Amino acid sequence: MNAPLKKLSELAHVSFDGRRTGYVPPKQLRISSRLKLHRKAKGEIDPVTFEVVRHALWNVNEEHGATIQRLSGSPVAMYALDLNPSILTEDAEFVYFGPYMQYMSGVTDTQVKWTLENRSENPGIRDGDMFLANDPWVGAAHQMDVMLLCPVFWKGELFCWVTNCLHQYDIGGVTPGSFCPSARDAFDEGILLPPIKIVENNEIRKDIEDVYLRSSRKPSAVALDFRAQLAGNMTAKNRILSLIKKYNPDVVKGVMKKIIDDGEKAFLKKLARLPDGVWRDRTYVECCRPGDRNVHRVCLTLTKSKGRLVFENEGTGPQAGAINATYSGWRGAIMVALNELMCWEQYYAVGGALRHVEFNPTPGTLNCADFPASVSTAPVQCMEISLYPAYNVLSKMIFPDPELRRDVMCIGGTSQWPATIFRGTDQWGERYGYLLVDPIGGAIGAFSHADGISTGGQARTPICKLPNVEHTEQSFPVLFLYRKEIRDSGGAGKFRGGLSAESCFIPHGTDKITQDTLSSGNAIPTSTGMMGGYPGAVNRYRFLRESDILERFRTSSLVNDIDELQGEPETLQLRQQDFVQNPSDVYAVLWSAAGGFGDPLERDPAKVETDVANGDVSAEAAKAIYGVIVGDEKATALERDRLRFKRIENHTRRAKRLEGEPELRATEGLAVKSGRWCCAKCSTDLGPLGSSYKEGCARNDRPIGESNPVVGDPARFIDPVPVFRQFCCPGCGLLIENEIAIEEDEPLRDVELVLGQRTPK
Repeated sequence: MNAPLKKLSELAHVSFDGRRTGYVPPKQLRISSRLKLHRKAKGEIDPVTFEVVRHALWNVNEEHGATIQRLSGSPVAMYALDLNPSILTEDAEFVYFGPYMQYMSGVTDTQVKWTLENRSENPGIRDGDMFLANDPWVGAAHQMDVMLLCPVFWKGELFCWVTNCLHQYDIGGVTPGSFCPSARDAFDEGILLPPIKIVENNEIRKDIEDVYLRSSRKPSAVALDFRAQLAGNMTAKNRILSLIKKYNPDVVKGVMKKIIDDGEKAFLKKLARLPDGVWRDRTYVECCRPGDRNVHRVCLTLTKSKGRLVFENEGTGPQAGAINATYSGWRGAIMVALNELMCWEQYYAVGGALRHVEFNPTPGTLNCADFPASVSTAPVQCMEISLYPAYNVLSKMIFPDPELRRDVMCIGGTSQWPATIFRGTDQWGERYGYLLVDPIGGAIGAFSHADGISTGGQARTPICKLPNVEHTEQSFPVLFLYRKEIRDSGGAGKFRGGLSAESCFIPHGTDKITQDTLSSGNAIPTSTGMMGGYPGAVNRYRFLRESDILERFRTSSLVNDIDELQGEPETLQLRQQDFVQNPSDVYAVLWSAAGGFGDPLERDPAKVETDVANGDVSAEAAKAIYGVIVGDEKATALERDRLRFKRIENHTRRAKRLEGEPELRATEGLAVKSGRWCCAKCSTDLGPLGSSYKEGCARNDRPIGESNPVVGDPARFIDPVPVFRQFCCPGCGLLIENEIAIEEDEPLRDVELVLGQRTPK
């Protein structure tokens, strides 16, 4: 008998069936007996055929995404690439997902599984059907990320699924564009659609489409988005059917299964090289609603036990205001980091790895919110704040292996998105609403062996790029004054994080622009560094009223920075609504930069001098943070000795060095000898392995403004006091780890190891 449809509220904090949060074997799916699944797969496939079909499937996925991008016409698709396609097996295991906005596809399998269980009996899943869905409690990042699920049949049997997701222009809610920063709950936001059959027998159901479009302020734009998604699915479906006809269904299905099985073997091989243990990260999100001056804690714990990983968010604050994400968003965010750090050589095939990954959420929290929490701003806040700690815990887990160590990557730029949501009447006299997408330029975090990449995009969207200024000016009533990288924004370290940038613009071709801000990470850096690396710059809004910019235009005087202009500065709050930007008001938006890796005093002085010469680092920061006196090698050595001594001068515990070779290198500055923590540089004893190494370090609590030159006073936005904690070797002064924390929070025990099994040297 078919299982009854579950209430959507039961899906609020876990996966598609309200209970199972890890890998669900296909045999456990509760599917109607009316739906026949194609399961026959050839076991032995010659290598040439395998490679040809494997790459053909990947190209199907690439063409799928490109089709949507070209047909949509939406700037969101064209410039932000806020879309992603996927291919899944008949029972919803990932074959591939695309290189666009990856966390969109990270929840596709939960959508498809939910559809299999809850739609296969009524209304049924048949050839020529497609299902539209955007319900975050079933499997979407937020309501604007609309999925279109397409079953692919072969001779009456469900062979596989092709799916896509696209951030649509406006699907309702109290704010144009559907980002609703003041939403009280989901009922203030856009329409919620669990999977509904919108295409039947290859025809669009007009009754369903009319319901879906009715909530939009821009129904024609949304209808075009939907048709672009429809074309993408049809293209992918036809390509797969052509492959089946050419190579036979059992061969194509065999290739799909082998892709997943090979990914599983590669994933388990990596896990076998790593010690068991627990890794933790903690960060904060600010301002859950207009007027809120609190910070909200977000915690992530990764436990590795042999061939299994478990992610938990215990310790995360309760759901609050309009910043929340659902379980789907949390899981999808973590899967991005998992794919990039541990499955990158598998060509975006994560299905095999997911067989050995469990997600264990705490209900009712910021990133596993219960229905009907407000979630429309999730991707720019609680999904981002869920994604980037995953880079830290996974990087620390893989660091002990010398080969995998090269895959370590620090948190990148735009770890919180400084959204400016603008709306009004455009240069053609039509109403519009849009989100400035320039922050997608991001920055790439430092690696364990190399600097990050300035404005190198966002790792979660590997093929993203900054939109051309001219394209934005063509589409919307704005005129850019400048867009430039910001000196000192990248996190300091042995290897430096990439710089971020700032865009500055005024209204043009319109009387005014109505703006909302929607941001976090303006008071507390969220692009934290790693293993002694410093954080990247915070987000920053600068707004100048009644400036002299129009007078400057009349004299053909260019502007290089908003500070060059005269006017009345205004401090914008993080969720300031409905403020008006007039033609002479200048608005500059800077997005967070990337974190650094390792102790800045360990950076090659020649690299620091090159950074100064290139304008990436100021001479002041070179001296204060890197201990480099430009042009004076001897003075640099003395300054670095002085700074190292200053780190440990108040530490009273006597330093004792351990003998022998290290059993394991846990982090850049932390090693294990004879069951004890020690400094990786000088072997100073930091305590037993069963305790936190931080207890044996010299600790210094510094003002948060010392973490990065582009931080400013956090009291502008929040009441709690953040601090920049540094944990140094009491013997040599090496900076082992930094920690950004609210003053009253205890130090985080970020690394615990279990060294019972054979571990790499």
